[in-house]
Amino acid sequence: MNLETSDKKMPWEELTNGLYYPSESDEPIEYIEFTYQAAPPLTVSQVKNLVLIPADIFMEEVAENEFWEPVLTEQDWYGEEEKAVLNRFKILQEEVNRQLADRQVFRSGRIEIDVFLLGRKPDGSWAGLKTRVVET
Repeated sequence: MNLETSDKKMPWEELTNGLYYPSESDEPIEYIEFTYQAAPPLTVSQVKNLVLIPADIFMEEVAENEFWEPVLTEQDWYGEEEKAVLNRFKILQEEVNRQLADRQVFRSGRIEIDVFLLGRKPDGSWAGLKTRVVET
């Protein structure tokens, strides 16, 4: 799979296919998009409505770097396979930065936590990445 960066937009499926977000239970990363158009920033209430999370479920907004830090920090013990995955996450981050403006990260839940990195597409609608982390 060739994932070199260029000015051409890469298909999200190619960028996320086979990527797993590390936690106690590594989970896939999915691209999500909505026709919803709203001025930034999104509120927790708006995001709950977008992703169909009940009002009584805990959700918070966190800094975007909290999403990227676990997947972009190289560890001393990384071998070639881990470094290749790290590089894929760097390419994904570059594409997110290129295609999505006004990015925000939301976490929903307490132990099994749904994580959403959302941003505005050029047409004003919202899209981003979704994954899950397990924190006991």
